[in-house]
Amino acid sequence: MSVREYLTTSFTASSTADEVVRGVDLTGLRAVVTGASSGIGAETARALTAAGAQVTLAVRNTAAGDAVAGSIESSTGAIRPRVVRLDLADRATVRSFAAAWSGPLHLLVNNAGVVTGGLERTRDGWELQFATNHLGHFALAVGLHDALALGASDRDGARIVSVSSTAHMRSGVDFDDLHFERRDYDPQIAYAQSKTANSLFAVEATRLWASDGIVTNAVNPGGVATGLQRNFTARQRQSLDAAEAAGVFRYKTVEQGAATTMVAAVAPQFAHSGGHYLDDAREAYTVPNDADLARHPHGVKEWALDPAAAERLWAVSADLLRA
Repeated sequence: MSVREYLTTSFTASSTADEVVRGVDLTGLRAVVTGASSGIGAETARALTAAGAQVTLAVRNTAAGDAVAGSIESSTGAIRPRVVRLDLADRATVRSFAAAWSGPLHLLVNNAGVVTGGLERTRDGWELQFATNHLGHFALAVGLHDALALGASDRDGARIVSVSSTAHMRSGVDFDDLHFERRDYDPQIAYAQSKTANSLFAVEATRLWASDGIVTNAVNPGGVATGLQRNFTARQRQSLDAAEAAGVFRYKTVEQGAATTMVAAVAPQFAHSGGHYLDDAREAYTVPNDADLARHPHGVKEWALDPAAAERLWAVSADLLRA
């Protein structure tokens, strides 16, 4: 029986985004980074711009996006990124963003995310974390498919990076109650479900779109203190502190947190290979669904890479967005 060989790189948990793109010329590459008004998204956009890419910041708060764009321009001396409004929980703005895009797209970084302290719903009645973290990005990628295919034809492939999390190990996708209409609401389980969905998206998008030259990989940036934690409840903070104390993770800087995203975005190992889950700048090893998180903090559970679940999630997501 052959042993599974995982894709590796020369980078590690302590590598930074700048180290990953050092010596890489991205001149002419057109990229979209969602949630780029702060944190890992802003650092991802900065590193891409510094390497020569033409970057669009897709953000809900355009004032914050403009401030980041100005900072990137002044710190890199490169072309100022564009700033375009995008609210992933609002289907109209997602459609508008995709419809307004013109020309090829070579890289889409689905980075934005939200954490809630309690049950919140979109105007469609969808649970907010699943709607934002998965459904909004799903709709955006589908809407930009033709642009990505065009980008793939003129640059030897296009890539999508789907930002997941170690949190995916807490829960698979509950297809019987995606939006917590019957089960008791637990914001941590809701977030975990959305992060598993981010990984499953990478699996199915690659299966469907690899023939178009588009590959998708999911990444875990690791523990990074960002604005994502601003809505944490006391219970959520206690859980995070306990996980850190147990050695599940060590906090990274924002620059280190963006490194795995950059590996998926530019490393040659992932140019034509998708459907993977990356952790600490390399493909993570797969663990059973009952594996203990504390013992396998850098693994990926089977439910996050399950082809049948990925195909089902794609169909369910498409049906929800057609409704």
